Amino acid sequence: MKRLLFVIVGLVVLGMVFAMQPARKRTPRKRAKAAQQDKRVYLVHADNLHYDQYRNGDAQILDGHVHFRHVGANLYCDSAHFYEQSNSFEAFGHVRMVQGDTLSLVSDYAYYDGNDQLAQARYNVVLKHRKTTLYTDSLDYDRMYSFGNFFEGGKMVDGKSVLTSDWGEYHTDTKMAMFYYDVRLKDQNMFLTTDSLYYDTRTSRAHIVGPSNITSGSSHIYSENGYYNTRTEQSELFGRSVIKDQGRTIVGDSVFRNARDGKNYAYWNVVMTDSINKNRLTGDYAEYDDSTGYAMATNNAVAMDFSQKDTLFMHADTFKIFTYNNNTDSVYRVMHAFRKVRAYRPDVQAVCDSLVYNSLDSCMVMYRDPIVWNQGQQLFGEEIRVYMNDSTIDWAHVIGQAFSAEQMPDTIHFNQVSSKEMKAFFKNGEMRESQAIDNVLSVYYPIDDSDSTLIGLNYLETPLLKMFLEKRKMKRMWIEKPKGTLYPMTQIPPDKYFLPQYAWFDYIRPLNKQDIFNWRGKKEGTELKEQKRREAPKKKVAP
Repeated sequence: MKRLLFVIVGLVVLGMVFAMQPARKRTPRKRAKAAQQDKRVYLVHADNLHYDQYRNGDAQILDGHVHFRHVGANLYCDSAHFYEQSNSFEAFGHVRMVQGDTLSLVSDYAYYDGNDQLAQARYNVVLKHRKTTLYTDSLDYDRMYSFGNFFEGGKMVDGKSVLTSDWGEYHTDTKMAMFYYDVRLKDQNMFLTTDSLYYDTRTSRAHIVGPSNITSGSSHIYSENGYYNTRTEQSELFGRSVIKDQGRTIVGDSVFRNARDGKNYAYWNVVMTDSINKNRLTGDYAEYDDSTGYAMATNNAVAMDFSQKDTLFMHADTFKIFTYNNNTDSVYRVMHAFRKVRAYRPDVQAVCDSLVYNSLDSCMVMYRDPIVWNQGQQLFGEEIRVYMNDSTIDWAHVIGQAFSAEQMPDTIHFNQVSSKEMKAFFKNGEMRESQAIDNVLSVYYPIDDSDSTLIGLNYLETPLLKMFLEKRKMKRMWIEKPKGTLYPMTQIPPDKYFLPQYAWFDYIRPLNKQDIFNWRGKKEGTELKEQKRREAPKKKVAP
């Protein structure tokens, strides 16, 4: 009895000792692997079941309201051949497969392989997935990888967009569709043709991956790489895509277009061409608005006019074009070029700070130290206005501190005229008459026709001077109240060689169409001096 009591006490003490030890974490046993998914095809219902060992001995022949179930999908048909050993069946008549409440597949015939979860639907096939419907005659739908492919022509309807092609795929998990060969995408405002197209039904966004044409209203787009959203009608185009609309063309490395508001944005190596008015804008960034006719180009911007025999190239920091009375018979445009304008054409060159051209009166106005060169002639003033007639110069008007200089063939002497303003009139692009008005000073070197030598220097002061030219040579001159002196070449006073306003800006002159990008300003001290205008006398108020 004592021994038993001792054993009991010992066990109690031992238990207390173990109770005082820190608890050890128990390592849970690994759960047994979940049972593999049941891939057997189950026959749920059929009105009749029989065998025909002579015609199809391996199949259970089912008729009337046939219903199969397989891995979460229900399959219905009018009749079927069920191959239980191969876990497959053939379905005939009103075949319908339903998977959840988002996917259904109907056809006239189908073969279903339960091991591969592959449905091969044929004839009058309709695949519906949420709001997307695919119509075809031959579709293989892989339930394991959630995609179907058709190969005998198909049509997919996504909202108001209709896609057709010879071959394609549709992925129900990612909602992406791939279409190949004779692809056509059409909605109420757009028609697209291509050979390869990816389409995201979630965002209604089409990805162009080959030569493609998009027509929308009067506009046409050619692209080999880009995106088009049928819901927002926005395009993102790359790889020198081209947009054409009523004689206007936009090309760029990247072009973004919104068909709803008509706005276009282009980046890098942009070329905007107006074939109707025969002009072009280039730059590394450009904008164009179809609805308003507004255009802008900047970053290496160049405006080109190719309405004449030779193209005029003009560079400025920024060009802007505004269109007024758009879509009417009285439409006109105003172009603004500002900051460091340089222009080149073989027969004429120009430099100024800013420029405005208005097609309403065909007038181009050059502001802030404008200079114009024509062969050996140079013209400058505070402001120069050039009036055009059918893209050729009609007449020009120099306002404020007007000065004209012509370099003689010996390159040493210069014919010069200075006045408050000047006017020049042209015919067929050649000057026929020039006028110097108010405070006219002139230095002119008459030429001996017999040997083309200089006779002397004719210094002249007059309120009005008119010169009439023929074939670029002075034919006659009209002077009002002249005061002047003809100095022989050996007796010319040193202060008479050049008028006070004389300056020769040949170092600024653009040399070719590439030189328009090289800005060269006037040397210090040669800028036009700002002249103060006389103010009108103030009226005295009687006390």
